Amino acid sequence: MNRINPNKLLHSKWTAARPRNREKHFLVVGCERNLEDNVTAVEIEAVLTRRSEMLAWQELQDASSWLMGWR
Repeated sequence: MNRINPNKLLHSKWTAARPRNREKHFLVVGCERNLEDNVTAVEIEAVLTRRSEMLAWQELQDASSWLMGWR
């Protein structure tokens, strides 16, 4: 399990544990916050294809799917 501070996710780098479509390296390009200013979701962008998707920030804690940094 990856330990993450949700307030420091913006511009962080991630590696997909199981890459699809040659998309392995990702960058957090946006954070969605609620009314209490807590992070609820992040927008990640594939470095190779520039495709982006939204996901709950807690999904990044799953070490079987995401690795911190670019590897």
